[in-house]
Amino acid sequence: MTDFFTMQPGETAAPLPAGPILCGGTAGMRRIHRFFLWAYEEAPGLVRSAAAGDTARAAYVGDVLGNFDKVLHIHHEGEDLLMYPPMKERAPACALHVAQMLEQHRQVAQRLEAIEPLRLRWMQTADAETGSELAARYEDLKAVLNIHLRREVTEVMPVVDRVLTEKEMKTAAQHGIDQLDKKFLVGYLGMVLATNPPADRREMFKEIPPPVRIAYRLFGRRLYRKQYATLFPGRPVPETL
Repeated sequence: MTDFFTMQPGETAAPLPAGPILCGGTAGMRRIHRFFLWAYEEAPGLVRSAAAGDTARAAYVGDVLGNFDKVLHIHHEGEDLLMYPPMKERAPACALHVAQMLEQHRQVAQRLEAIEPLRLRWMQTADAETGSELAARYEDLKAVLNIHLRREVTEVMPVVDRVLTEKEMKTAAQHGIDQLDKKFLVGYLGMVLATNPPADRREMFKEIPPPVRIAYRLFGRRLYRKQYATLFPGRPVPETL
């Protein structure tokens, strides 16, 4: 099976600067991007899973999708502020690739802005017409992400690994984390772990601060399993740590 993060014909990696690898940004980016790929592959179907008039289901699904959207926005915001500016400064030959990634971020942000009021209205009404439009907008967002999430990993992250330090990448990754509900975060961690191969799960879990690991083991894993079962009734809950 071909790895999703494989450069496609016509795509070209940014010029790789000389020097040692300073951080493991590529590995971390693959892990979070696998989660986004899963989340937005499922998003249209989750919207369609709420029958017309079922406001309880629409409210629950809409809340989860809103959290996904917020995580995606914060993730891109952190890159825009803390990853791409130093990359452009330290690897000026990569300016074109940086511009392309920032433009793709703009396209994603534009779609998230259009989704937000529609999602909130659908959560209250669960009407079929709004749900159909919302699902279509998530399909459109998914198409943009399927290109961006691959190209960011294959084209620019090898450069990031050579021009940003581990501390700088961790700062970018942690950007805005306090904007998210902590109860959501520990359950969300289960989803991220479950959407990655076992070896990546173990490596990722080792990098998580001890208090978060403890919280996940105490109640986060249970929250994840409950949330997954509610989102996808009848499906086996994917294994995690």
